[in-house]
Amino acid sequence: MPKKKKSKKVKKVKKVKKVKILIKRKIKPNLQTKLSEKKTSLSSDEKPEIKKIKKQPTEKRIYNLKDYVVYPKHGVGKITAIEKANIGEIDIQFYKIFIEKEKLTLTVPINQQSKLRSISSINQINRCISILKTKPKIKRTMWSRRAQEYDQKINSGKIYELAEVVKDLNKNTDIIADQSYSERQLFEKAYERLKSEFEAVLKVSSEDVQKKMDKALGRSAALENTE
Repeated sequence: MPKKKKSKKVKKVKKVKKVKILIKRKIKPNLQTKLSEKKTSLSSDEKPEIKKIKKQPTEKRIYNLKDYVVYPKHGVGKITAIEKANIGEIDIQFYKIFIEKEKLTLTVPINQQSKLRSISSINQINRCISILKTKPKIKRTMWSRRAQEYDQKINSGKIYELAEVVKDLNKNTDIIADQSYSERQLFEKAYERLKSEFEAVLKVSSEDVQKKMDKALGRSAALENTE
């Protein structure tokens, strides 16, 4: 008889264990759902405050009549008019810019003036003069590649890069034989662009600007020696 009692106890323990396992299995998913519900309730109740970020000021600026501006591909120009036009039922305001060196009038919409810039300051002009006084950088790459780089710098609209082209292509002389045709063309293009901006900023005559630039480049001294 005692042996039979022991077997019953073992069976009871096994049943209790099975019940506990089942209870645990049932509780786990319930707990997970409750936790997820709490998280969602917290996330819905405690939503982070969305602060409105103020829009940064645009790079566009308003120019006035008779202001000098620089259009990278054409150089210095003067605003001759600010006009309005209705295109496709949309009112568009634009500048009329006259490029004196090329005898060209550009029409630039005010909302598309990302490349347009105001003329340089006197400090920037002085910096350009110091660049012209430095020694030219001689690169040993093929001329076709260098010519492409120089052309990109000229059309970049950046005055320091323009000054670097003038300095690098300067031969300290006015003799045509010392430069190839394409080299001289690029030099003259960069020289005239820089000169026109010097004139607009310094408000002096073309001759005075040329003397100033040639002195910085050492061209005037070289011309005196040849004479």
